[in-house]
Amino acid sequence: MSKVILKAEDLDGYLTPDDWMHLEQLDVLYRQAMVSFGILGTTRVAKERSREEDNLIKVYNEMGTFMQNLCAAEPGIQVYSFCTPHESHAEASRLTAKLRALETEHQEFVYYIQRAYEMLFKLAYGSTIGIKKNYKIVKTPVTMPVQNYAVHKITDIDEQIENTIMCILLRGALLPSMIFSKEIQEYSSHGYVTPFALFRIKRDDSRYENDMKYILDLDRSFFDIDMLQGKDLIFADPMNATGGSLVTVVKYLLESGAKPRSVQFFNVIAALKGALRVVRAIENCQVFTLWMDPVLNESAYIMPGLGDAGDRINGPDTGTFPRNIIQLIADYGAGIANLYRSQLREIEETVLKVRKS
Repeated sequence: MSKVILKAEDLDGYLTPDDWMHLEQLDVLYRQAMVSFGILGTTRVAKERSREEDNLIKVYNEMGTFMQNLCAAEPGIQVYSFCTPHESHAEASRLTAKLRALETEHQEFVYYIQRAYEMLFKLAYGSTIGIKKNYKIVKTPVTMPVQNYAVHKITDIDEQIENTIMCILLRGALLPSMIFSKEIQEYSSHGYVTPFALFRIKRDDSRYENDMKYILDLDRSFFDIDMLQGKDLIFADPMNATGGSLVTVVKYLLESGAKPRSVQFFNVIAALKGALRVVRAIENCQVFTLWMDPVLNESAYIMPGLGDAGDRINGPDTGTFPRNIIQLIADYGAGIANLYRSQLREIEETVLKVRKS
């Protein structure tokens, strides 16, 4: 098998001394939050619960302000809840709360993931929305007294979106990538459907965050490196914990001769450490995230996080062998397949073409 491996120490080499200092400060604050977690999880005394809830709110506000100030100084990191108008923050907070909640089941979780990527699309391209317009004439179902038509002004952002390729970090990123591609198709005046590149990458979950390995399996990836030349590469992965998967893939592509115009990484939740690693390691890269979380645990999971996003989107695998792309798509059902049929066709053609070559 042909594999590319990136180690945690390689990732950490991209972080600056100031980055490490800031991450340690957040670790200290989060340890204070965990003291409150312990009390809230066990106390039955209303007064004690109220006091710890107040303490927890105070610590979270302090962490939020700390991360907002850091991101304001880093143009490569755009956080929806930090850089949009204040009246928009509640929407992002409410949506993220629904995604985190234990009681949010599969179908509702997918619904909120779709909502999140609509918001992320506007975060990335909102500054150009409204500047130029295209006209779209739509034939309606109303035929009395004559066939009716509607005229709509559609935002013209073709130059920004019609050079893009969706790059899928497989499994958990499959559906988010299709959602984002559909947003591009709907905003394109030409109905542009992004090409796809698919990468099979995983991390070695038997290891800890400080000695993690990220393994790119080239034999089970599907992409044409010539197609990536001069393109804007978009990765839509719901969670960015360490940044290791993205950095592994992009560094491999660059070392193999790919020269993309830009790299964009879209996450629903990102850990600060993962976001910093990405923008430090990859030139001309931007991270767009709906919400930023402060720390990672020793197993490289985001805290407070929302659990395994891949399992919550796709449902957990059972047995020894994980489902392949075709099985995942089949499990999405007819509703998802019909909604994203253009994207599924592109993915199928990519897989079949690479397999034949």
